[in-house]
Amino acid sequence: MALTLDSPVSLSDVAALYRTPLLDLIFRAAQVHREHHDPSRVQVCVLLSVKTGGCPEDCGYCPQAARYHTPVANEGLMEVEPVLDAARQARDRGATRFCMGAAWREVRDNAQFDRVLDMVRGVKELGLEACCTLGMLTSDQARRLKDAGLDAYNHNLDTSEDYYGRIISTRTYEDRLRTLQNVRDAGITVCCGGIVGMGETEDDRIALLHTLATLPEPPESVPINALVAVEGTPLADRPKVDIWAMVRMIATARLLMPRSMVRLSAGRVAMSEADQALCFLAGANSIFAGDKLLTTPNPGVDRDELLFERLGLKPMMSHG
Repeated sequence: MALTLDSPVSLSDVAALYRTPLLDLIFRAAQVHREHHDPSRVQVCVLLSVKTGGCPEDCGYCPQAARYHTPVANEGLMEVEPVLDAARQARDRGATRFCMGAAWREVRDNAQFDRVLDMVRGVKELGLEACCTLGMLTSDQARRLKDAGLDAYNHNLDTSEDYYGRIISTRTYEDRLRTLQNVRDAGITVCCGGIVGMGETEDDRIALLHTLATLPEPPESVPINALVAVEGTPLADRPKVDIWAMVRMIATARLLMPRSMVRLSAGRVAMSEADQALCFLAGANSIFAGDKLLTTPNPGVDRDELLFERLGLKPMMSHG
């Protein structure tokens, strides 16, 4: 089945792609990847938690939810200078995008938001792309972030609309889609993906990919996360996700959204070098670097440098 970028994609199209025999799927995704990207280049991003824990949401995977007893300690919003120090270190180790995450349900128009805007301005002055993930945004807040120089906003859909209510009850799928539209309307690029391994079915994974691919504009960045099961959360006992599910998600995302960055995100710390190499072959061309991904473990920078050397990969130069 040949998909063109202009053809409408149906749910059955996505299902057929996802269920393609695995080696054929990887081969086709690798071909499409090479048509639209340099396969030797990977975008290196660093994600810093600038406000940790105490979130009123009930996302079943998240150790930052206040209602769960997890190892994550609550920490207030950081001051601007320590954030910019972390951004400088990230830049000096080869990162081109610096992402700032705050465990908020939604952005409030107050001094804390003003401080985040100062962080964005400072990151841009360092020559980095600036990204935030702060929860739900109004159209005016999105515009203010854009005016501060924000390049990208992350707001994941997490899973299919049908399965969503099994994972989160404190906000709706429509809430998430509205924030994505506010971000898009402000002229900020969209970073949006999901999590694999939360008990969802194959059909849920297919539905998530279909939703992402059929947004008014597909996300410029599509993070594919493997669940990191954290003690104290409702999903603490979920088994480690099968690597083949991750490869299928990445390859299908690459075929559906050929121009997007497909990010191999949470869960890399539990993947072997061979697992990660398969993901890159299948079309992943972005990672988060650094010892932590918000509050969960991530491979260290030295380990990633060794992996890149083995695979002949190089950090991508900045777009901004």
